[in-house]
Amino acid sequence: MDVNRYYGRIRRPVQREGAERYLLVTLISFAASVAATRLFLELTGYPQLGGGELHIAHVLWGGLLLFVAALLPLIFANRWAYLLGALGAGLGVGLFIDEVGKFITQTNDYFYPAAAPLVYAFFLLTVLVYLQVRRSHAHTPRAELYRALDGMQEVLDRDLDTEERQALEARLRFIAEHAKHPSFSRLSRELLDFICDDELALVPDVPSFWERILTWLQKFEVQWITLRRLRGMLVGGLVGLGVVQFLGVIRLIWAVRDPLSMERMLTDLVSMGKVTSASAMAWFIGRISLEGIVGLFLLGGALFLAVGKERLGERLAYYGLLVSLTVTNLLVFYFEQFSTIITASIQFLLLLGLIRYRRRYIGVRPIGKTDIAAE
Repeated sequence: MDVNRYYGRIRRPVQREGAERYLLVTLISFAASVAATRLFLELTGYPQLGGGELHIAHVLWGGLLLFVAALLPLIFANRWAYLLGALGAGLGVGLFIDEVGKFITQTNDYFYPAAAPLVYAFFLLTVLVYLQVRRSHAHTPRAELYRALDGMQEVLDRDLDTEERQALEARLRFIAEHAKHPSFSRLSRELLDFICDDELALVPDVPSFWERILTWLQKFEVQWITLRRLRGMLVGGLVGLGVVQFLGVIRLIWAVRDPLSMERMLTDLVSMGKVTSASAMAWFIGRISLEGIVGLFLLGGALFLAVGKERLGERLAYYGLLVSLTVTNLLVFYFEQFSTIITASIQFLLLLGLIRYRRRYIGVRPIGKTDIAAE
């Protein structure tokens, strides 16, 4: 066997154009699917489809959506197939993994405490995949030719606008100048001649629905979200969340000092099913301790932001929210189950606000100097 010939036929992966957008759709639909399913079941009293020996669980609908999502890009070459596939994959995996408690327990316990942390951990892993895909984008002639050929779909669908043609031109010129294989250069030049032909039909550059939404949000931000307002919202949110996080530590310290309060707290925890063993109690204390540390970080970050120490305040709040979202919430989901989705969403929004604050203000002006134009 010719090893070199065999090695040369190995297809090295190339990231698809717009992969991060499809993954984002999957993430949003995944989170929405789990949250909507739990909310619907809670409001309707956990109804069941079927009767007698039959029970049609929603995991079956999740599996069906996953199967359809897998078939779409196998059957259709259009870009909309990838978008629908991403949507179906997110909805399907949400419906599927929501019932993980039934498949990891001998009693098929849907409300098994570890189920919620497993769902949340799986979601975090998917977020890491999204961040990696968004960060990595190989800029090689081979990868760019893949994306250029994918972009030719706009020509075939008669949906090519001026901006898309300019992007294709830049990509094909790069391939022609840097490709080591002569056939790649020749193909890119021929495609470039085709793209630059004056007779090629172009459509008006009409913004899509999401582009119009994004433009409106950008205008709204410039007009209404000034430096003072954004800082006020961040400080208020961090203070509120920090106080809530730190209250658990205060209650625990107060209970430890008073035997009767400690006994009542333990009785309440056992009666609510949050603590069923000594190890569970240790994990609960660990959770409260972590929340207290995070609360201090958030309160400290809010204080420093308020007094003008923006870099220090932003970093304290950023790392506090990051630890809460990636570590503390795993324990919170174990004890509180899916009722903590709202809190996790608020933490995520505050983290996005901090990142936006850093990019828009901290990185463009000296610390402590008021941005009069933004006010």
